[in-house]
Amino acid sequence: MRSIGERIVIAGLDVGGTKVDAALFDHGRLISKAKVPTDTSSLFDSVWSALEQLLGGVEPTRVERINLSTTLSTNAIVEGTTDPVCMFIESGPGIDPALFSCGDAVVYLEGSIDHRGREIQSFDPEAVKQGGKTFSAEGMEHAGVVTKFCTRNPEHERQIKTLLKPFFSHITMGHTVSGNLNFPRRIATAYLNSAVYKRFSTFAKALSDACSKKGMTPALHILKADGGTLPLHSAVNTPVFTIHSGPTASVAGACVLSSIEGDAILLDIGGTTTDIAFLADGDTLFEPYGISVGSSPTLVRAVYSQSIALGGDSAVSAENGEIRIGPRRVGSPRALGGPLPTPTDAFLSLGLMEMGDRTKALEAMKVLGQQLGLSSLETAQKIARQFVKTIRGRVHELLEEINARPVYTIRELLFGKKVRPRVLSVIGGPAKAVCPLLEEIFGLNCVVPEFHEIANAVGAALSRTTIEITLIADTAEGYVNVPEIDYTATVGEGYTLEEAERDAVEIASRVAREMETGEEMPEAEITEKSSFNMVRGFSRVGRRIRVKAQIKPGILFIPRGGHGC
Repeated sequence: MRSIGERIVIAGLDVGGTKVDAALFDHGRLISKAKVPTDTSSLFDSVWSALEQLLGGVEPTRVERINLSTTLSTNAIVEGTTDPVCMFIESGPGIDPALFSCGDAVVYLEGSIDHRGREIQSFDPEAVKQGGKTFSAEGMEHAGVVTKFCTRNPEHERQIKTLLKPFFSHITMGHTVSGNLNFPRRIATAYLNSAVYKRFSTFAKALSDACSKKGMTPALHILKADGGTLPLHSAVNTPVFTIHSGPTASVAGACVLSSIEGDAILLDIGGTTTDIAFLADGDTLFEPYGISVGSSPTLVRAVYSQSIALGGDSAVSAENGEIRIGPRRVGSPRALGGPLPTPTDAFLSLGLMEMGDRTKALEAMKVLGQQLGLSSLETAQKIARQFVKTIRGRVHELLEEINARPVYTIRELLFGKKVRPRVLSVIGGPAKAVCPLLEEIFGLNCVVPEFHEIANAVGAALSRTTIEITLIADTAEGYVNVPEIDYTATVGEGYTLEEAERDAVEIASRVAREMETGEEMPEAEITEKSSFNMVRGFSRVGRRIRVKAQIKPGILFIPRGGHGC
């Protein structure tokens, strides 16, 4: 059976803070690339402009798949432009829910479900309806519902959602965002999911409608934080999983285009930020429990990546005889008509890059140099070295943090592993310009892969669909739940771990098939499993079973001339 990449035309687009990168593959070969400015006031216009430039002479109807990574959800959260959300929280006894509350309005409910999934106290339906009526009257359109042990028994969340439907246009139930236990993280994740829902769904509809008007019917996919994609129509209900989409595309692109088997540092140097990631034994590091967005820990599992506010377009100034780079990006480099000098102007002045007007870049260095008592080239060298040293400092801090805890990769936990990089892989516009300095200051070999300037788009284009489900069974209570897909069934007392594994694989594979992605999907794998007896007195009264099944992140195909890792 041939790979999907050998059969169809695939477009990949990465919407960054500065540029939209785009790549087009035809039968496994990169045939076109594009890069257009990002209009933060209209990401859709930026995406469509990049797509039109990318297609060029290619008949639009030939494009059968578009994979997109976007900063849409992340930016809305970071910039504080999300929609207000009313949270309905049921914590049960022994917990002050105010410690974990978030959202623009919170309704605390008195009901409770215990750790076995048994109802201890019912909630007050009138309190739910009154909360919905009050806050919808204040203009709130979105809500989140989280009960403490919802993965063991989601019935309260389902009932509360039913009561709230007349008042809110979108409601996130906590059990659908993850099968993992963590009440505070679940509250934050449900809140964020509802907070970005409207913006994301509006963007998704605009993209789908625009494709239809152009006579295009591609399968539209969005890159998730875990390194896999999700059909856009499915992602509309869980947009929180697209947080961290951009940095994940960086990691995927660097891996696809490089050939690295050991420990490594991955850098994506963009216009606004630099993303830092790592490989351990050739595998990408992973955050299995969830990433933090701002000050909010979530249940969004993600490829490990950290960003620093340092990029090629960061504003450079002189303060008290010292160079200051960033953290703001005010505009384009002076060489491109921007208002302030940038590291890109320094690289241009040193002859390390070719773009724009080098005379303007040199003039910007001269003005800065007069404040520092340095020549134009000395100023440019100082900026370039400080740029790289700042990256090195943050990389070393992150390595210390990583090596102080268990090392998880996208495939497994590496017991006792210490990450000791021996190579740097660098992508992004300034990659070639900074590579010699990176080698000198880090003392490591530096690799700049082919197509480094659009590596993010390549990573987005080639990422395949992923699925993860958690099956939770209690044979004494006679139930089995799969929270992520809101599935509940009954089981007998003799239900075994082996049966649970079989069911988990079958359910995950079925969910993948129902997505109709067009991919040759591999069979789901068991990634976690546990089973223990529950005892009352001196007798076993049942078994608690928990199984995770996943179609793991990976690439659709290795591009002709590419590598993959």
